[in-house]
Amino acid sequence: MSLTRRAAARGVLGAATLGLLHAPGARAQAAWPERTVTIVVPYPPGGSTDTVARILAQRMASDLGKPVVVDNRAGAAGTVGAAGVARARPDGHTLLFAPAGVYAMAPHLYQLPYDNDRAFSGVGLVASMPMFLAVSKELPARNLRELVELAKGGQRIVFANPGAGSSSHLAAELLMQTAGFEVSDVGYRGGAPAVQAVMTNEAQMIIMAASGVLPQMQSGDVRALAVTTRERSTFAPDVPTVAEAGFPGYEVPEELALLAPAGVPEAVLKQINAAVAAAMNAPEVQSSLKPLAVVPTVTPAEAFPAYFTAENAKWRDVIRSRNIRVQ
Repeated sequence: MSLTRRAAARGVLGAATLGLLHAPGARAQAAWPERTVTIVVPYPPGGSTDTVARILAQRMASDLGKPVVVDNRAGAAGTVGAAGVARARPDGHTLLFAPAGVYAMAPHLYQLPYDNDRAFSGVGLVASMPMFLAVSKELPARNLRELVELAKGGQRIVFANPGAGSSSHLAAELLMQTAGFEVSDVGYRGGAPAVQAVMTNEAQMIIMAASGVLPQMQSGDVRALAVTTRERSTFAPDVPTVAEAGFPGYEVPEELALLAPAGVPEAVLKQINAAVAAAMNAPEVQSSLKPLAVVPTVTPAEAFPAYFTAENAKWRDVIRSRNIRVQ
């Protein structure tokens, strides 16, 4: 298996192919919210997505004067929670908070009980965090080019895969495809044991969201070779980008988006988006997100369809070209 390339044309592609992108029909609207808003996180409590959702929900509840609660519905690479939201009433009171792994990767790896192209209306991107390529201290590679040369030269390198079909997994597959090298792949039950495997040299390489590997980078327990974002990260400014290492076009941030069931009126989507933007701009929210290496990146609801289309096309192509399968 190998990695995919990032959707470079995220703002160019049109919305015509996705039901997600279809403009909801106009009809008279009541004020939003009328009751409790539920944000579904399709993972167990305690992870970075869950933590960001709870920070967001707390501030939104304060701003809106209505309860905003987080509901963890884990399973099947996030698609259990997504399916629940797809079936919800399209009134803006049930929302999905998830990374691209749920809405742009899993649909091309799993049989879904919903049509991913038509099941959701996009509220917008909410936040992002960089991902880092990190290696064992025992590996002699000091930069990405040296890692590639070691792999091409026959050095045994094991990629610690925190979950088949995860953002980390597909980011690694895209990197191998972009840089033209291959390594072995060993699966682990989540990010923490995968990072631990690299720390002990049981595995030699991982790509992980900053919140899961930055402390180990800072302590020197692993060595960061590259960041997956277009520009260097303020959280580790000495770590070069993949493009700087000689592989332009590679860009894979971990992006968190908010989605609603298909059919939510456009006016309500814009109200939700405005509430999210206000919450994410609050100084105390930004202070809470900084230790997680999370950056607020709220985009307008009308920009989401093109992004959704591009991300799905990108990861579908990677999955097909790398012949990636999940058990």
